[in-house]
Amino acid sequence: MSQQTEITDLKKKVLATGIRVGTDMKTKSMRPFITSASPEGLYMIDIDITLAKIKSAAKFATRFDMKKVIVCSGKEYATTPIEKFTELTGAIQMLRRFMPGTLTNPSLPYFIEPHLIIISDPEVDGQAIIEATNAGIPVIGISNTNNITSNLDLIIPGNNRGRKALATIYWLLAREILIQKGELKEDQDMKYEIDDFETKIEEEL
Repeated sequence: MSQQTEITDLKKKVLATGIRVGTDMKTKSMRPFITSASPEGLYMIDIDITLAKIKSAAKFATRFDMKKVIVCSGKEYATTPIEKFTELTGAIQMLRRFMPGTLTNPSLPYFIEPHLIIISDPEVDGQAIIEATNAGIPVIGISNTNNITSNLDLIIPGNNRGRKALATIYWLLAREILIQKGELKEDQDMKYEIDDFETKIEEEL
């Protein structure tokens, strides 16, 4: 199978997850990533840019020791994606509320000094972004069309509201990191599929 065929197949696979469906708002900083608006008035994100940015993010992340990379989010839907992502990549998870002083106050028992932070939503994870910026730690952020992206060093444009979409972004990022590290081939299946990355709601359980 050619590399171009693999890319096409991957695009088809992820488009069905709603990864490019944004909100009915767009910020100035997210305009370059938007292609059009749907009949329902939702702004659509360019999937080619999203996939390219995921590759860039993976390349950037693998410059660091993954044990020094923190993936955090206060979003409920980000729980399972982050758990699976950290299991595969060796990064550290930090779920739910980001405690003030985590990156800036050495006297606190939970103080840490990571080399890189990955966040799921600039609005929800604002405290982590502020502290990382103050501490000089680079931040990769998954951003929707309505997000303000100042203080993000690398933006992954995508739907960070939908469960399936968020699972897909973390699945793609984990896959690309493993490829960059030489632990997975382009045409090789990962241990988990997108569905395994998705946070299931209690009614489904």
